[in-house]
Amino acid sequence: MSQLKCVIGVDVGTGSARAALVTSTGQLLKSCVQATQTWNPLPDHYEQSSDNIWSAVCECVRTVAAVVPKEQIKGIGFDATCSLVALDKSGQPLSVSTTGRAEQNIILWMDHRAQAEADLINATKHELLNYVGGSVSLEMEMPKLMWLKKYRQLTWSNAGAFFDLPDFLTYKATGSSSRSICSAVCKWNYDAMKSCWSAEFLDKIGLSELAGNGFRLIGEKLNSPGDQIASGLSQEAAALMGLLPGTAVATSMIDAHAGALALLGCRNPDSQLADTLTSKLAIICGTSSCHMSLTEAPVMAPGIWGPYKNAIIPNLYLNEAGQSATGVLMDFILQTHPCYAGLLQEHGSNGKIYAVLNDLLRELTDRKGLRSVHRLTTTLHVWPDFHGNRSPLADPNLKGMISGLTMNKTVENLALIYLALMQALAYGTRHILDVLARSGREPIRSILLCGGLSKNPLFVQTHADICSTPVLLPHEAEAVLLGSAMMGACAAGIYTDLKTAAAEMAGPAEIVKPDLSDENRDYHERKYRVFLRMVGDQRAYQQIMNE
Repeated sequence: MSQLKCVIGVDVGTGSARAALVTSTGQLLKSCVQATQTWNPLPDHYEQSSDNIWSAVCECVRTVAAVVPKEQIKGIGFDATCSLVALDKSGQPLSVSTTGRAEQNIILWMDHRAQAEADLINATKHELLNYVGGSVSLEMEMPKLMWLKKYRQLTWSNAGAFFDLPDFLTYKATGSSSRSICSAVCKWNYDAMKSCWSAEFLDKIGLSELAGNGFRLIGEKLNSPGDQIASGLSQEAAALMGLLPGTAVATSMIDAHAGALALLGCRNPDSQLADTLTSKLAIICGTSSCHMSLTEAPVMAPGIWGPYKNAIIPNLYLNEAGQSATGVLMDFILQTHPCYAGLLQEHGSNGKIYAVLNDLLRELTDRKGLRSVHRLTTTLHVWPDFHGNRSPLADPNLKGMISGLTMNKTVENLALIYLALMQALAYGTRHILDVLARSGREPIRSILLCGGLSKNPLFVQTHADICSTPVLLPHEAEAVLLGSAMMGACAAGIYTDLKTAAAEMAGPAEIVKPDLSDENRDYHERKYRVFLRMVGDQRAYQQIMNE
C-alpha cells in the first residue's frame, strides 16, 4: 500500500460516529464506529453533547488512520446530521436543555420542540419559504433558535456561535469558523440565489441579533462543499486523530447529502437507462429517509425542500424530500408486536428477525398460490406518518394509521403488518415522485438506495415495483462515508471538483428491475388510492373533532 493516496471520510449519524479510510479510487480499506449519547429529557426533546461526539470522531479517525503511513493520508471530509450546536463566547459547550446541563449543547435534528416557532415563521409567508417547499420544518435551525431565545435566555445572551453539526466538526478540526453552503441553504434559510444571509428575514422572525457583526454567530464566511478550509488540520486536532498537521480538510455536508453525492455518482450497469446526474433519485434510508435529486433549472414543488442552489454540486439545484421515520418505525412496529420477545429470544437480533419475516412472506405467497407477495395485504393498509409527514405534505401533526387489524398475535400477523408498512413507505416515495413530476421535474429514470434498509431485499424490490422504476444498489454499501471521502479527495486536490470525484470514486451498482406487469401495476394503483384516501380520512376526522 506504499503508493496509495488515501483520504478519510467521517460520518456522524443519529446514534454513532464513524470513520473510513478510503483510497483515491473509492476502495474502503478500514472503518470504525463509536456510539454517541442522546438525552430525551422531555417528550420531543432530543439532545446530544458536542464533546462526546468530537471524542468519538477522534477515536474513529485514529483507528482507521493507523492502517497506512500518515503521509499517504491526503485529506479528510466530514458529514453529520443537521443538528444545532451551541457554544459560548470562549468556544465551550452551552446548554440547550431544560436541565441546564452544559454538556447537553446540541438540539438533535429529530427534536420537535419548536413547532410553535415553525408556525410563526410560516405565518410570515416570506419569499425565502419558497425554497423550502412553502414552509420551514420544525427540524430546521431557525425555529430551534427562536425556541432558545424564548425559553433559554441565558443561553441566548451567552452564545458565541451556533453551528450546524457538520460545520462544528470542521471548526474543531481546523479552528476556522467558516460554514458550508450545504447546511446554510438547506437548514438555515440562507439565500443561495443571492449568495447572502437575509437580515430582513431574520428581523421579521425576531432573530435580528443573528445579523450583528457580519452574521458572526451563524457564519461570516461560507464555502462550497469539498472546498479546502484554511491551512488544513490544526496541530491539536492532528494529535488527537493521529494525522499530520496541515492535512487537507474539506468544507462539510449534511450526512444525507454526502450519501446522495456518492449515490448519484454510481455507474448504471444498464446502458438502456439514462445515466445523468439529473435523471436519478437518491434515497438515503436509515432511521429516517431522505430523497434527493438534482436539476439544471430550479423546480419549486409544494412540501418539498429546495430548490437549493449549490448545495451538493455547483450550479445544480437540489430538491430534498424525506420521511421522518422509516427504519426506526419498522423497528417500532416489530418491537411492539406481542410475538417480538419470543422472536428476539429465538433469533437474537432485529436483522435476523426481518430475514425470518421475509422468508415467511415468501412461504405464505406460495402457500396461497399468489403471483406476488404484495397480494398478501389486500385488506391491510398503513399510513406511515407515526412521527409526522416531512414530504410532500409538510405536516408534522399527522399520525400513523393501520386499517385491517385483527386479534391475531402470531408471527404470520406480524409479517403481514411489516409488509404493509414496507409498502406504505414505498407509496410515500411514489407520492414524492408524483409531486415532483406535477411541479415540472423531468422524469426520474432510476432510484439509488443506501443505508440500513437498502440491505433488505424485500424493501428494495417493493420500491422498484411500487414506483415502477429500476433501483440501483451501489457495490460499496457505505455511501455516506464514501461521500465524505470524496470531499476529502477534492479538498486535497486529488480531483478538481466534486462531480469528478463522485464519478471516479463511486463505482458500479447492481440493478433491481421492477415488475411492470399490468396485474402488478393495477394492484398497486388501487393500494395507492387507498393510501391517499387514508390521509384524507384522517384530516376529515380532525375537522369533525375541531367543529
